[in-house]
Amino acid sequence: MEIKHLAKLQQVKKNAELQPIGHTCKTIYFLKSGVARIYYFKEDIDITESFSFDNSIVVRYESLFNGQPSKKAIQVLEDSEIISLNASLFFALFDRFPELEKLFNIIVREALIDNICRVESIQFHTAEERYNALIKEAPDVLKRVPLKFIASFLGITPVSLSRIRGIH
Repeated sequence: MEIKHLAKLQQVKKNAELQPIGHTCKTIYFLKSGVARIYYFKEDIDITESFSFDNSIVVRYESLFNGQPSKKAIQVLEDSEIISLNASLFFALFDRFPELEKLFNIIVREALIDNICRVESIQFHTAEERYNALIKEAPDVLKRVPLKFIASFLGITPVSLSRIRGIH
């Protein structure tokens, strides 16, 4: 299919940034293997917004769709294999392949739902409940992601995370 000609396979080293803060997102990444996180700084504190694991899409949707530089970055947390697609060339295929556009819309819808669930989790669940949900969703997260990023993602300090982990 035509998409194969747009795809570029990359080997990305641990801790490399796929997209730095201030970059306008023009690329859609498929994380074939590895772990990535989206993060930002608030008052000089590094805050993890999300994690992506093997076989998932990683993209700064707000920047991709509004064409503005992102206040967030994408960082790879372990050596990873990534397929990158130029978004403009990918979107140009939608007229010829409507099923591709439909698939992408499903992916974006799922990302929106995940984002809403994340906000609601912070609003309505305790840190321990958020921790348990993360472990259930990504059982090997503790092996693959530094604890400081997990604590940040959960909205707690590393000390609080240690306390919660000590309970389990």
